[in-house]
Amino acid sequence: MTPEKLLGYNLPLFAGMKPADFGTITLDISEQHLAPSQTIIDQDDASYDIYFLLSGALLAVFWTPQGREIVFSRFPVGSYFGELAAFDGIPRSLAVVAKTEATVLTMTRSSFLQLFNEVPLLRDRMTKNLVDRIRTLTERNMEMTTLSVDQRVRKYLLRLAAEEAKLFKGAVIEHAPTHAEIAGSVGANREMVSRAISKLVKGGVIRSARQKIEILDPAALSEDHA
Repeated sequence: MTPEKLLGYNLPLFAGMKPADFGTITLDISEQHLAPSQTIIDQDDASYDIYFLLSGALLAVFWTPQGREIVFSRFPVGSYFGELAAFDGIPRSLAVVAKTEATVLTMTRSSFLQLFNEVPLLRDRMTKNLVDRIRTLTERNMEMTTLSVDQRVRKYLLRLAAEEAKLFKGAVIEHAPTHAEIAGSVGANREMVSRAISKLVKGGVIRSARQKIEILDPAALSEDHA
């Protein structure tokens, strides 16, 4: 793939870059279309490519020995994933599954490492992203040890609304995460999350429908209830 074509996807990681910034690096990149429920990365898979999400919804999941699926996160469009295995050459710790039809770019490990080592702007952005993720994990660990499930669900919904610029009365979050997805993110089970959501609905804080959450009382959502 040429640098011009890659930049044409307008991916945040490459924002502001010019074709000349890629030098003589060979960009071994392909486009892949996924069907709903299709797995793009298997847990424990010895593959080391890096991916960029162009459209659709992808979930990072962990399968327990008992076959239970724990949803860790959902990737936003424009994001990249798989870089940890590309860095250290260790098999994948999580699976990645398409929740909807999706399109991704697949970049080989060799191309990725060349870019990381030879393009300072890209290296700085990825390093900052890793630092941000470590901080986020630290905050989530604190929440799981000090907050109740109800409080964690409130914080999750508050962050979700803020990230999507929907933190105002009457705002509707489309394609909202399932209770199972929320449970994986807040360290609870689906039943506990369902009860917490039900309390928010009964309290007039949100309105919940299939794949939609409407914010009714932003101030109440941000209150620190025990």
